[in-house]
Amino acid sequence: MLEAMGQAAKQASYQLSTLSTAQKNAALLLMADMLEANSQSIIDANKLDMAAARESGMSEALLDRLLLTPARLSAIASDVRDVCRLSDPVGQVIDGSQLDSGLKLERRRVPLGVIGVIYEARPNVTIDVASLCLKTGNAVILRGGKETHHTNLATVKVIQQALEQGGLPAAAVQAIQSPDRELVAEMLRLHQYIDMLIPRGGAALHKLCREQSTIPVITGGIGVCHTFVDESVDFEKALTVIESAKVQRPSACNSLETLLVHQAIADSFLPALSVRMHQAGVTLHASENALPLLSNGPASVVAVTEEDYRDEWLSLDLNITVVADLDAAVAHIRQYGTEHSDAILTRSISSAERFVREVDSSAVYVNASTRFTDGGQFGLGAEVAVSTQKLHARGPMGLEALTTYKWIGYGDDLVRA
Repeated sequence: MLEAMGQAAKQASYQLSTLSTAQKNAALLLMADMLEANSQSIIDANKLDMAAARESGMSEALLDRLLLTPARLSAIASDVRDVCRLSDPVGQVIDGSQLDSGLKLERRRVPLGVIGVIYEARPNVTIDVASLCLKTGNAVILRGGKETHHTNLATVKVIQQALEQGGLPAAAVQAIQSPDRELVAEMLRLHQYIDMLIPRGGAALHKLCREQSTIPVITGGIGVCHTFVDESVDFEKALTVIESAKVQRPSACNSLETLLVHQAIADSFLPALSVRMHQAGVTLHASENALPLLSNGPASVVAVTEEDYRDEWLSLDLNITVVADLDAAVAHIRQYGTEHSDAILTRSISSAERFVREVDSSAVYVNASTRFTDGGQFGLGAEVAVSTQKLHARGPMGLEALTTYKWIGYGDDLVRA
């Protein structure tokens, strides 16, 4: 079955690679219109997945990721239209030169070919990935988790109808329908058809793909995100950023998980933090040196564990640690971070610049929330993933990250001397 899907995707990718920007944009607009026109069928399918997820005891954080509402689906369709307005990277000349031999050489952006994406309880990924791949002339094979089974089937059905109506091959966007986990292992070895693999899920999925895939893998999306509060901050402004970073959407990979507070202000800052977090319903997981300063506050507080520092909460929970200085904050991030998104709140230019230089994450912020690490916020349109590795792509992966390049040489019946 996967062999046939791979062959169909590869053939579709050849056709997609020849499309003009206008043709691709027309297909995207049609996709957005049909997603809205068929929204009820997708939402009804999502209700089946939500019911099954609740029955299985899925956490509130994952339920939030799984849920599709009319407003969310409309926003996703709007994201598809936004992709139309983005510059098409395919065909762009990156650079070029005239060699002494007379050969005119240039590097030109081209599609990767076929993208494979494995993801869990994230139905929006289906549409985000399909739109970005179509814009960049790539075919895609999707393998969602069993949690999104009905939602994905309904969504892909609508997308394929839009493709066919627009005169494009339905095989440009395919989904593995069976929940059989053995098919994941088979997909990881489909290197003759799939050019790049992107896992979007937990650490176990990323580990599986790194260890077993014969296809180049882009890993990321696991966000143990930190914010360091130094001794120079304005308390009220800092608390507002912290609350937003934790509370706005705690199930997102760019939400705040660990707060590092400079010891010079801990005595006064942590009680104020407790009040703000109590109002937001956040449970604090405090280090040994932070616990006494939080124990009399209104927020729920428990002792933090080593495991807490290493995992995403994806919920209304926040680790709190008092650190001696900037060096200690950077050391903590290097030990426990996932190189996703980390921030410093400070009024010191020198501290800000040191933090930016020394924290090696895909996105580093000064006096801003980590929640900005997002393709839409970065002006990239919908994102296919957030890469935390260093080769090919890093951070939110938009259109350019789904392209490669080829060298093109122009001569006049030129031969090498």
